[in-house]
Order: sequence, then C-alpha cells, then structure tokens
Amino acid sequence: MTLAEIKAAARAEAFARRKAAFQARTAGDTDRLRAALAAHRSKPLAGYMPMRTEIDCLPAMAAHAGTVGVPVILGAGQALKFRRWTPGATMIAGEFGALIPETGEWIVPEVLIVPLLAFDRRGYRLGYGGGFYDRTLEGLRAKASVTAIGFAFAAQEVAEVPTEPTDQRLDLIVTEAEAIVPDKS
Repeated sequence: MTLAEIKAAARAEAFARRKAAFQARTAGDTDRLRAALAAHRSKPLAGYMPMRTEIDCLPAMAAHAGTVGVPVILGAGQALKFRRWTPGATMIAGEFGALIPETGEWIVPEVLIVPLLAFDRRGYRLGYGGGFYDRTLEGLRAKASVTAIGFAFAAQEVAEVPTEPTDQRLDLIVTEAEAIVPDKS
C-alpha cells in the first residue's frame, strides 16, 4: 500500500471518529483552548472557520485579546494568507466553501489554531491532503517563531499519524479533555 493510500484510509476512519465526537459535543469544548491561548494574549492569532464536523474554535477566537485572522486559500500548492477577522465581520464563501472575511487587512500570525482530522502524541496531524498548513507553517517558521496549536476532539487521537518529510509538527494539541505537549523525541 502506498503512503497516499494509507493516508486516504486514515482520513476515512478519522472522518467517522470526528463525526461521532461532533454529535456528542458540549458548550465547554473550547474551555481548554481559551486557557491555552491565555499565554499568547496579545499575539496575532489565526484560527479557522469550522466546517462540517470540525470542533468550533470561534468562541476562543472571539475572546482573544489580540488581532485575529482566518485563512484564505490563494490557490493550489500555495501557503495560506490570513485576513483579519472579528465576530461581526461580513463573511463570504472562499475556496472549498470555507468562509472568509469579505474585506480586511492581511495579518501575519504568531499563533495558529490548526484544524485536523487526526493527531498523535508526537505532534503530527492528518489534514485534508492539500498541504496548505504544512507549507504555511514551514514558511512562517523560516521567518519567525510561530506556535501551532492543533484543536480537535479527543476521539481524533490515533496511535501514529502516517507522515512524510514535509509534514510540520504541532507545538500543542488541545482537545475538550486535555492539552497535550507533543513528545518530539
């Protein structure tokens, strides 16, 4: 089985686990994320607009004291850019149906809340397969210190995410149950 086939099978399984967790979600799912972001209070933050069964990070984004942005896909094979977002921003559909602010300045985040399908305790994540966050994190980390926080339901944890050399590790993983500092040994 090729790595692409292994990742495709892992994604299918992860979607099912995430869907079950989404159906059991509670209002307190973002409490630990808010606590984790408190250490980054004034730093520019990029979150995401939750789609389908992704865990909702919007309450934590809205509570952040600093500038907040959301990702904008510029095209296949490119890194993401981040447009400033506020809870009252007028949103329009972007690529893949993700909502983006209709207008607003571009920001360079120092902290990213990263969506995912699955994660492991080494800090690896399984995304949707476009490589957008890996390219983005690689580019941002080449210029400055950036903290990548994976946000997921605890049920999305797997023993080991299939990886390749371009995969970027997360600095922290936050679920509704715990905050995990990855073992990068």
